[in-house]
Amino acid sequence: MSRVVFTSLPEQDVIAKCAAADVGISALEKLPEGGTRLVTMSSAGAVLMMRKLKSSLIADTARRLPFRPAYSGTR
Repeated sequence: MSRVVFTSLPEQDVIAKCAAADVGISALEKLPEGGTRLVTMSSAGAVLMMRKLKSSLIADTARRLPFRPAYSGTR
């Protein structure tokens, strides 16, 4: 089971709803067309958030921004 949930809500709303449901967040990512990609700490958390955010879920094919970790100058 995937831990990823795509929602049309802004990041702050997702954070608040996860906190209220006591669901741990592994990662959050803003989506270019609006919305948030949420990665929960567990698949059970993802299932719970999918139920709680049912009305704001969007397709998991939503376009994402390319991610490149910041280069610190040392290796």
